[in-house]
Amino acid sequence: MAEMGKGVTAGKLASNVQKRLTRAQEKVLQKLGKADETRDAAFEEMVANFNKQMTEGSKLQKDLKAYVTAVKTLHDASRHLQDCLAEMYEPDWFGKEEMDSLAEDTDTLWLDYHQNITDKSVTSMDMYLTQFPDIKARIAKRDRKMVDFDSARHHFASLQKGKKKDEAKIAKAEEELGRAQKIFEELNVELQDELPALWDNRVGVYVNTFQSLAGQQEKFHREMSKLSQNLNDIMTKLEEQRQLKKDETAAEKTVEGAKSDEANHSESPSSPPKRPGPPPSRPPPRPSPSPDQVRSHAGLFEDEAPVPDTNADSAGTKATEQQCEPWSGACLLDWDVEVLQPVTFPAPKNAVTNGSEGELPAGFLYKVKAIHDYSATDGDELELTIGDVVLVLAFDNPDEQDDGWLMGMQESQWLQKKEASAKGVFPENFTQKV
Repeated sequence: MAEMGKGVTAGKLASNVQKRLTRAQEKVLQKLGKADETRDAAFEEMVANFNKQMTEGSKLQKDLKAYVTAVKTLHDASRHLQDCLAEMYEPDWFGKEEMDSLAEDTDTLWLDYHQNITDKSVTSMDMYLTQFPDIKARIAKRDRKMVDFDSARHHFASLQKGKKKDEAKIAKAEEELGRAQKIFEELNVELQDELPALWDNRVGVYVNTFQSLAGQQEKFHREMSKLSQNLNDIMTKLEEQRQLKKDETAAEKTVEGAKSDEANHSESPSSPPKRPGPPPSRPPPRPSPSPDQVRSHAGLFEDEAPVPDTNADSAGTKATEQQCEPWSGACLLDWDVEVLQPVTFPAPKNAVTNGSEGELPAGFLYKVKAIHDYSATDGDELELTIGDVVLVLAFDNPDEQDDGWLMGMQESQWLQKKEASAKGVFPENFTQKV
């Protein structure tokens, strides 16, 4: 007969079909309870363990490959991030060369980590699972041979129980039974030896896989920690460089501002005005007016109350003297003021107080607030701290007042002691009127 295919003849094909029909018939009889079935509880437990082991191994293999894929994704993301930083990092920034070297080392570390977990974890797991398909096929063959053995055993028993015994058929059935039993027992014995060993071997495989993975992770994170620390150090020094440049720029602006202020005739608040030399000499004594002159000019002062200016200097006095109308050849401001004491005038607003109310010291003019610290350099100077409120007082002798300096005392001292013994002079441009 012609061949039906490569290595398959019509007779062999018919034999295989016959075996399948016989096995199907035997299984039907076993399910119907008309034929007994060979059962091996211990072997069935081995097969259950094998199926569980194969399922767990396949899941572990799948998860390991997913982990490797994630590592590759992280590597790509890390490389893109390093490339972005390298592009933005300007050449004059601190550590430009170190930053480029750091990016290369980071990329190499990711490559080594990816390759190591692939070779030592994923590959070993793949090799472990390669043996499962062959064992699974042999278990299936063992089940088929067991059905063949049961079928041959039942056929031989039915021939022996028949009324008409055909010795030739009985002998042939016995021979087939022996051959089926031998094939089945050989497969059964092999699998009973291999399956328990394979089941116990899973522990070692898991240990090696995860020990290798943990070792590679520990090495990777240790080296990555060093690189991350180096990156942090570079960023810290870059920030210090930026802050230093910022301070230098601020200092330059301060110097330029000081020069601009000096050009605009404004003094810098960071330094007090220089104390001038000794005050000018007092003017000569002025003549006293006669009583008739006083009575004639008293009405002028009753209609017009002059506003005293405590800060008026000698130049202002001279200007006033020039504006006075001469009377009997003399200016009123040249008279002795003691003669005019009986004439009183209402005190205008912001005038000097005499402290009669008990709430403010005698000679109080107004309040100022310190906007800069000032350390006293002389015994008659007042110490200032930012935020201090100072009561400005009139000088006992206006001629003692120097340009740019005021007399006063701390408001807190006055509220506590109610005495003006702690007064002193201070630079006016260190304060602001409130």
